[in-house]
Amino acid sequence: MRRTTAWDTLVLPVFILLASAFLHAPFAYAWGNEGHRIINRLAISNLPPDCPAFLRSAGALEEIEYLGPEPDRWRSPGEPELNAAQAPEHFIDLELADALGPLPRRRFDFEAEAFAAGQRPEKIGLQPWEATEVWERLKAALREYRRLSAAHQGTHAVEQAAIFYAGWLGHYVGDASQPLHTTVQYNGWTGANPNGYTTAHTIHWQFEGPFVGSNLHASEVQPRMAAVHLLEGDVFADYIAYLRQSSKQVEKVYQLEKIGGFEGHGTQESRDFTADRLAAGASMLRDMIYSAWLQSGNPVPDPYSSSK
Repeated sequence: MRRTTAWDTLVLPVFILLASAFLHAPFAYAWGNEGHRIINRLAISNLPPDCPAFLRSAGALEEIEYLGPEPDRWRSPGEPELNAAQAPEHFIDLELADALGPLPRRRFDFEAEAFAAGQRPEKIGLQPWEATEVWERLKAALREYRRLSAAHQGTHAVEQAAIFYAGWLGHYVGDASQPLHTTVQYNGWTGANPNGYTTAHTIHWQFEGPFVGSNLHASEVQPRMAAVHLLEGDVFADYIAYLRQSSKQVEKVYQLEKIGGFEGHGTQESRDFTADRLAAGASMLRDMIYSAWLQSGNPVPDPYSSSK
């Protein structure tokens, strides 16, 4: 899900109304419903067998898949404060963020740096901090699941919490696999444009919405997923590296659009490219959930063991 542009304000509401009337389905952004559901479904269905059984159950799969688009459902004029507060969590313009220096691990430190530089952090984006914070919620819930299981106490409530966090996390991990969520060039090329890329404010939704919904399926994405990779060290740093890999593909999106790659069925190259990006999201989400489970078994540092 990206920011509101003039195109979104003037044209998108009409498109939403028509889509609702003819399709009888909720309109969504950021990979659309289909892309986010594919990413969440594949992440869960490819979890290693040593993950808890409740996370790999049919019920969890159904719920986590449903939750893939959930944060986009919070993007409604009916909840204006919620919309404004969480909109920046779907993206980060790395060009603007990097101009401030190395990205700090904590959200408030980044926001302070942005304000000190005369910038508004919500204009730059807060994607990696939101994803890391939701991942830590998941890890905390899985730690509580371990504790209750060891004590032979009921775990149903904490299982439901963990399932929600996993589904919620999936949305942001999915957003980060979409290159246009990482750049100032998020919806039409701005500034110097020697290659003649589109400047229309349509490329973002055309790529991640109708094209994905019409052409991509889980069965085509799954074979492209990477092998399981455990995130053992600094998860924030791993996540930033993942974002940067997506950002390397920004110009490729524009190149494909220029040759009609996102019109109708597109081309084999554009379908392969999009399947690869969805697979990257599913792989990273699977690895983050798996790593949350394994790290939830680590001892919690004593908060009083170090001096201030």
